[in-house]
Amino acid sequence: MSSLNNEQKQLLFDYCIGVTSQEENIQAQQLISSNPQAAQLYATMKSVLSPLDTVEPALCPEELAEATIFRLKNAARTSQLHLEKLLADEQAKTTAQKGGFWAGFGSRLARAAVFIVVGSVAISTWKITSNYARENARKIQCQAKLGDIFNGIANYKTEHGGKGPQLATSVGQPWWKVGYQGDENHSNTRHMWLLVKQGYLDPNVFICPGGKGARRLHIDRSQIKMLYDFPSREYVGYSFRVMCNKPVKGSSHGPRAMMADLSPLFETLPSFSSTLQIQLDKALASRNSINHKRRGQNVLFCDGAVRFVRKRCVDITMDDIFTLHDRQFYQGHEVPSCQADQFLAP
Repeated sequence: MSSLNNEQKQLLFDYCIGVTSQEENIQAQQLISSNPQAAQLYATMKSVLSPLDTVEPALCPEELAEATIFRLKNAARTSQLHLEKLLADEQAKTTAQKGGFWAGFGSRLARAAVFIVVGSVAISTWKITSNYARENARKIQCQAKLGDIFNGIANYKTEHGGKGPQLATSVGQPWWKVGYQGDENHSNTRHMWLLVKQGYLDPNVFICPGGKGARRLHIDRSQIKMLYDFPSREYVGYSFRVMCNKPVKGSSHGPRAMMADLSPLFETLPSFSSTLQIQLDKALASRNSINHKRRGQNVLFCDGAVRFVRKRCVDITMDDIFTLHDRQFYQGHEVPSCQADQFLAP
């Protein structure tokens, strides 16, 4: 039996703490069921991390988690002895405390840290903390870009009588042809390209730092003005609310999603001469955006708020922002039927 590699160990750790995507869940379960070493490692993880099950994430300040990881990283750089002393000290601090959430939190955190960096699990401290730092930085950078896009839209509205960037579209026309440069408005990204074309935003603000396969756009203003849309899908890493002149019924519940990380339904698109055919299956119905390693997606709301959500339903209606109500098949011309049906594409 071959030893587990670092990627497999990282997968098991992520699965243990519940930050894996649906696809990664399946991979982890298959690994555990087929590899005795993986099964033993997973059992050890669950045993050591079990005290953390009582911790409410909302009660744990992000600053505390980041500070703890920072200290662990610095300790690991010096020596394991120093690290073990640090963990022992942290655990000792909580021994005298009685009752309450914070009383047990220090020991739980220390035990979790021991699992990560000390003992038989053999997962690199540096790898885990570095991955955490990089992913967290990309998430924050992505949120900043969404904020910049919202500001660009606000500036556009100020100079256009309160109206946002819009283009004439017709019901039944395709909206999936990102990069199409013909006269017809057959792309759901064209209205955002107006912000670039008219100088409100830099084109590279539409590239998510956590995305895959994205490319920075290196063209001058004269070239930008000649284009009707982003040159291709490679230069835009987000999905936007589908624009259509057809009125929709009903009312929404709270701020609606304006845009988010790339929709998992439309990661790959056919050539303009082909037809789009997407059949919604169990995987597509639950998969997060490919951005940020499918651990969730940043969402920009119409009120300017930006939130990172680990599931695709973002309001009290439990509406999936990446799909339409009661629709399993997509050909790239469908539109929402009511205000509550948020739909971000392509």
